[in-house]
Amino acid sequence: MKWNLRWAAAKRDIWRPTQLQVAFREVGFTPSLSKVAALWSNKPVTVRLEDLDMICAALQCTVADLMEAEPVVAAEGRPEAEQRVVGDNGPARPIPRPGSGGTRRPLPPN
Repeated sequence: MKWNLRWAAAKRDIWRPTQLQVAFREVGFTPSLSKVAALWSNKPVTVRLEDLDMICAALQCTVADLMEAEPVVAAEGRPEAEQRVVGDNGPARPIPRPGSGGTRRPLPPN
């Protein structure tokens, strides 16, 4: 997800975390300045839904204005949508890692 708090704040002519904190207070949201500065400068790992609702009220925006979905990039550097599905012109089972012996272990008796 892309965090667009600064963009949403700029639309309301808010350019600093202290100005954002004032806007938050106007709607009854009272986070510390350090929390406001963290929201301002970094993409948060988590945001409480109540906090998100108050941020939207203070900035007169929607959640879609604050967060924007980005394509997920897989380990191979391709977007996840381009990854092959197992069994789609490929092996139906995972290929054993080199050095693992490549043999199947028998199941334990019932």
